[in-house]
Amino acid sequence: MVSREDFVSRFGGVFEHSPFIAERAYDAGSIVEPLTAPGVHGALVAMFRTASQEEWLGVLRAHPDLAGKLAIAGKLTDDSRNEQAGAGLDRLTPEEHARFTELNAAYVSEHGFPFIIAVKGLNRHDILAAFEKRISNDHDTEFATATAQVEKIALLRLTSMLPEA
Repeated sequence: MVSREDFVSRFGGVFEHSPFIAERAYDAGSIVEPLTAPGVHGALVAMFRTASQEEWLGVLRAHPDLAGKLAIAGKLTDDSRNEQAGAGLDRLTPEEHARFTELNAAYVSEHGFPFIIAVKGLNRHDILAAFEKRISNDHDTEFATATAQVEKIALLRLTSMLPEA
């Protein structure tokens, strides 16, 4: 059986800067070997869903703005940097960057957390269209959408780390 330390070291960042989720999954005894993406995802999501509202908000707030200051400063996690680059967010035109900056500020002001979307398989135009559509969502709808996107991001990350079955 994988040790707690090894499990948390390997999977603690699947939910952005939130190793407590991996710690709780391990401590709950929900980790079954062989480790697979669906199995680990199920265990992590179960802990994410039982977290407090404040902890959920912390996980959401741990995500970086898309094409934001951290990206420009080169301070994203490796996963976030690769995901954003894969979607072309590191190659925005000045006009696109200005629009993302404007939307990021408005979104955080309205909802209290950054806009979150699983960018794998999307391009910057898809992401901008989703951003512009979701910006007008009410807080409860957007909170639910953002948490679902966090779970999707976690599955995509795990799928790149582990076999599917």
